[in-house]
Formats: sequence, C-alpha cells, structure tokens
Amino acid sequence: MAQNTNGQRARGPVNDPKTGKFTNAGAAAGGFVGALGGSIVPPINVTVNNNKQAASANGRRPHAEALLPAPDFSAPALVRNYCNTLRAAAVTLSIEVAMGAEILKGCLAAVPDPEGRAFGSRIRAAKVARKMNRAADDLRSAAKNAAACYATFQQEFEEEINRVRHRARRPQQPVMNWDQQ
Repeated sequence: MAQNTNGQRARGPVNDPKTGKFTNAGAAAGGFVGALGGSIVPPINVTVNNNKQAASANGRRPHAEALLPAPDFSAPALVRNYCNTLRAAAVTLSIEVAMGAEILKGCLAAVPDPEGRAFGSRIRAAKVARKMNRAADDLRSAAKNAAACYATFQQEFEEEINRVRHRARRPQQPVMNWDQQ
C-alpha cells in the first residue's frame, strides 16, 4: 500500500480502477473541450413566457403606469413603495435586456460576413450587442439609484419621520411575568 504525505497508509492501491477511475477524466475532458471549444457552438434554447395582456379593455397598449405606481409622494410609505417598485422593475428589465443582448449577439454572429473575414460576423455582432449591454448596465444602475433614493430620503428626513413615527406606534402589550404566582 502507498503512503500519503502525512505518513498514513492510503485506502487502497494507488491505481485501483474502482477508486481512481475518474481521477484523470476531468483532465481528459478539459483538454478535449479546450481543443475543440472554439469550433463547437452548443445549441441554446430560450423560452420566454409572456403572460401580460397586450391590450387593455379599451384596446390601447399599457404604458408606464402599468409598471410603476402613481407618483404620489404624500407619505413616507408611498415614497418607499415607489422606490421599491422602480428598483424591482429595473432589475427585472436589466436581466431581460442582458439576455436579449446575448441572444442578439448569437443571432448576428451566425450571419456570414460579406467580406469573408474570419470572425468578422462575431466582431460586428459584439459591437451591436455592446450597446444593448450598456442599456442593461444602465437599467441595473437605475435599480441601484432607486434603492439609494429611498435610503437618502430616510437620512435627510429622519427627524420628520421620527416625529410622526412615535405617534403611530401601537401601545405596548402587557408582558406576562411568570415569577409572580
């Protein structure tokens, strides 16, 4: 039996086919994928479920009010609700736009280059998709700024919020004292 680095015996022969049959499989697979990775493009299937109504009851398309609540900032809870809704919508849209950029890049890379350059279509596709990726980054930034907006609101108007908050608290419930029997 072989010994490992700390002087103890290993649990079986070093070249045992039962215990070591996968030890070199990762290296072999990595070499194979590395050699052929540039020439093999795996198929990508994307399923998009759109359950939203395309038109409202009067036949018109929904507009921005469908995504965000009305901009009524007459209470701190309404400010929080608006910022949270904006943040959630921007995060969702940024993910969808980033996915759309990848799909666009894949579709455009498949178009043959008119000048026959090697990787010419991939380069052109990357240039086009870069703009959509920037749009996804801007939506992600909008989500961060929406969250920061509410945090700044809390900091700047802390005094006014706390002045009203103590009046809005519920009366404290009596606590059961089990020591008094």
